[in-house]
Amino acid sequence: MNADAKFTRTLVTSALPYANGHIHLGHIAGAYLPADIYVRYLRLKGKPVLYIGGSDEHGVPVTLTALKEGSSPKDVVDRYHEANAEAFADLGISYDLYGRTIWDLHADTTQRFFRALDAGGHIERQEMVLWYSEQSDMYLPDRYVKGTCPRCGYEDANGDECENCGAQYAAEELIEPRANIPGDTSRPILKPSAHWFLKLRDFKDDLKAWLDSHPDWRANVRGIAYGWVDDLRDRCITRDTDWGIPVPVDDPEAQNKRIYVWFDAPIGYVTNTRQWGVEAKDDAAAWETWWKDPSTRLVHFIGKDNIPFHAVIFPAMLMGQGDFIVADNVVGNEYLNILNRMTGKAEKGSKSKGNMISVRDFLTRFSRDALRYYLCAIMPESRDAAFSWDEFLNRYNGELCDVVGNFVHRSLTMTVKNFDGVVPEPGPFDAEDQALLDSLPEQLDGIAQAFDQFRFRLAVERFIEMGRRANQYFDTKQPWVTRKTDRERTATTLYVCCQVVRVLCAAMAPFVPDGAAKLAETLGIEVFVGGPDGGPDSWDAAKTPLPAGTPLQPPVVLFPKLDKDYVAEIAERHARGEAL
Repeated sequence: MNADAKFTRTLVTSALPYANGHIHLGHIAGAYLPADIYVRYLRLKGKPVLYIGGSDEHGVPVTLTALKEGSSPKDVVDRYHEANAEAFADLGISYDLYGRTIWDLHADTTQRFFRALDAGGHIERQEMVLWYSEQSDMYLPDRYVKGTCPRCGYEDANGDECENCGAQYAAEELIEPRANIPGDTSRPILKPSAHWFLKLRDFKDDLKAWLDSHPDWRANVRGIAYGWVDDLRDRCITRDTDWGIPVPVDDPEAQNKRIYVWFDAPIGYVTNTRQWGVEAKDDAAAWETWWKDPSTRLVHFIGKDNIPFHAVIFPAMLMGQGDFIVADNVVGNEYLNILNRMTGKAEKGSKSKGNMISVRDFLTRFSRDALRYYLCAIMPESRDAAFSWDEFLNRYNGELCDVVGNFVHRSLTMTVKNFDGVVPEPGPFDAEDQALLDSLPEQLDGIAQAFDQFRFRLAVERFIEMGRRANQYFDTKQPWVTRKTDRERTATTLYVCCQVVRVLCAAMAPFVPDGAAKLAETLGIEVFVGGPDGGPDSWDAAKTPLPAGTPLQPPVVLFPKLDKDYVAEIAERHARGEAL
């Protein structure tokens, strides 16, 4: 069924990043840029859409960072929450609310979820064996213990899962365990500990039916989700730590434990929607429309490593509440790697290798439109992609600047100069004029179709192809020649070009919003940017021609070209592991 026919509003979420480090380009290409492009598109269409995100502040990576720094977890999350919120804003990631999981409101929401699942019989207390450090006198949850994966042999696997192959395993299966705590050189031992488990098997049939009802989802999401559902096991949802949300049970064993971060983190979407309702609507119940009304469409944008949590565990948690909606789509991207200029091979981004590129550092050197365009053009939708400095230069300069930017600038410059700064009155249209004008709504619909299917690379390709067709038309008509001999022919050509520019302005707005805003100002048009309440359809309005006589401002350069030597200098600095 068409989503427009079934749903009246859309709730979009992006995975909550750990607040223990700076957001980097891999994060952006995975979960944040595709979500923002989609949200901007829906807003242009006038659809009611709410975009929710925030920091994940209770993970073990946070406490490990605090240990290594000699600071407190609160110090770590305060620092990185603010830094990452700023980085997202600088890149134009247009959240309606970017919230926090250390809020008291989030503890309330999470404990409500826990109690509802417990009351439904979906949580039970079990005893398990965990790695324990006698030297540090503590249990070693998650990343506090490292070892060799029992499935693939990866030597830096976490205590209960391997980020290399994705395997999940019991603690005692880890090979050659070692404490991952600064200064702890002891060999961990196995020791029993009581914990609370989510009985995922209770939801097997409902999860299977839900997945079966979405055959259009990406293959990577369906494959991983079905793999988990076919082998569902009880999932431990508490940890031995003092950082996190208290377990809401009356049991002495729970006093020194906290709710597992991957239980509380996705609930952050609900918390932050509650907070948005209070801040934006002054209505503590406004969130319920977005989470309990079946006419709301929920779409998650995530990286590949988050698929099990968004396509199996969180849906089960929602189903266990009794009256919550579940996602209509889980859009999972593969990984963005970094191309090593020395070896020519793609490598995983790594702090130790010094090849990570933070958004903060990148935007001190280049525009956000340049970054947004390139990452969308190489977005890892069905397979891993690699960031390459050379390709960044070539694609931005060769496509966005030379194809689209060049067409817009020469069309508007010639129009403003030769027709008193207004859209000219056209003469009779010949076959080429009419063919291009007739193709514009179809081309815009093609880009919209790609957005609706979450195929953002295809949308970029169709956008650039629109620019190429327009340049071919411009070169064929040669207005720089006809302006000397045939003013009516020149007026007709430039009238047609102005209509293409009008459509390009709408088409580029989700990808490169700054360039689109500058172009809209030049054209004297108002592009409505909607939100949770919806509004006018600025997307389809672009199909209506700009009337002859419409005033135009002198054009500005939308996309300044990058200097080859400057990019090479930055690339060399990055290759040496230096700050950009």
